[in-house]
Amino acid sequence: MPLLLRRTMPLWILLLFVGAAVGLASLKQPPEKKEQAEVLPIVEVVEVAKSAHRVHLRSYGVVQAKRRTQLVAEISGRLVELSPKFVRGEWVRQGELLARIEPADYQADLMQAQANLAQAEAQLQEEVARGKVAEREWQGVIEGIPPELGLRKPQLAKEQANVRSAQAALARAQRNLERTEIRAPFDGLIVARDVDLGQYINVSLKLGEVQGTEVAEIRLPVPPEDMEFLASLDGAEVMLTQTLAERELSWQATLVRSEGVVNDDNRMVYLVAEIADPYGLEQDRPHPLKFGSFVNARIAGRQIDGLVNLPRHAVRNQRVTVIKADNTVELRPVNVVRADLESVYIQGGLEDGERISLSAMDSVDSGRKVKVLGEEVPGDAPGAAQLAVSGAN
Repeated sequence: MPLLLRRTMPLWILLLFVGAAVGLASLKQPPEKKEQAEVLPIVEVVEVAKSAHRVHLRSYGVVQAKRRTQLVAEISGRLVELSPKFVRGEWVRQGELLARIEPADYQADLMQAQANLAQAEAQLQEEVARGKVAEREWQGVIEGIPPELGLRKPQLAKEQANVRSAQAALARAQRNLERTEIRAPFDGLIVARDVDLGQYINVSLKLGEVQGTEVAEIRLPVPPEDMEFLASLDGAEVMLTQTLAERELSWQATLVRSEGVVNDDNRMVYLVAEIADPYGLEQDRPHPLKFGSFVNARIAGRQIDGLVNLPRHAVRNQRVTVIKADNTVELRPVNVVRADLESVYIQGGLEDGERISLSAMDSVDSGRKVKVLGEEVPGDAPGAAQLAVSGAN
């Protein structure tokens, strides 16, 4: 027996532990079951309010002078004088002398033309006198009208033509002498000078370039479909802006015309805006608008009634999330009339007072229950203590 007991002892110990484990398990109470609360997303809403809205078109462009002229020599000669203002960056007034070509030869041509005219006029007077003498000599010699050759009328016509030719030569000589002086064609800014003192100038050689400061213009590309939002192509207000040293500067311009064609390169229609006195030379401007500056433009379009203005992120795939009176979701398609970088303008499909969700939810279906930010939730409402806040754009 002791030998049998010793051999079966491990089995009895194992059975003892199994029985103890079963007994302890039977004494354990089952876990209390709790009803799982529904988690409601919190959304931020905005109420629909229809209003009249003036559409604005966004564009951009580079400021350029409306009048730009290349100064070109009309005669040849040596450059003998240059104005100190005939350098890049200087302001010049209309008629101001910029350069002078050696005038001696053209002064001599003018004197020669004056002498030729005086000689032609003297010959004309002499021929007139000869004609009068011939007319008296023919009187009583023959009956009827004397021949024109006998009255020296062809010779008179020739001398008259010689006078007109001499007058034309004199006028040409006077113009050539005036062309020895290169003057500014209008008030402007010198942007280039391509010659220097003592250089021999040929006809049609470019001397420099001047840009008029009276009016600047900006070409503004807009999509062809946006043209319908313009009330007029003449006189619409254009706000030009530019950021310099972390400051936004602005200038008021005016739309004057459209170029009237769709550009082959970018499929845009170019509008042209103008701004008077961009450098503030005639009127007080706190900041000049320099030629070559890149500016953003905001073009005032026509006014449309009954539009709903929403943030751009509130409209997704041409649909908005409407929060109904019972705080359930409705996905509603809308007609987007106009959209820009910040806002979307909707016409039709929404009524005043309806609530639109501004919050972005990972997944949303029509009929889903939500909580509106700022509204009180009853204490016994499902999920009142376990609301998840969804992210807003």
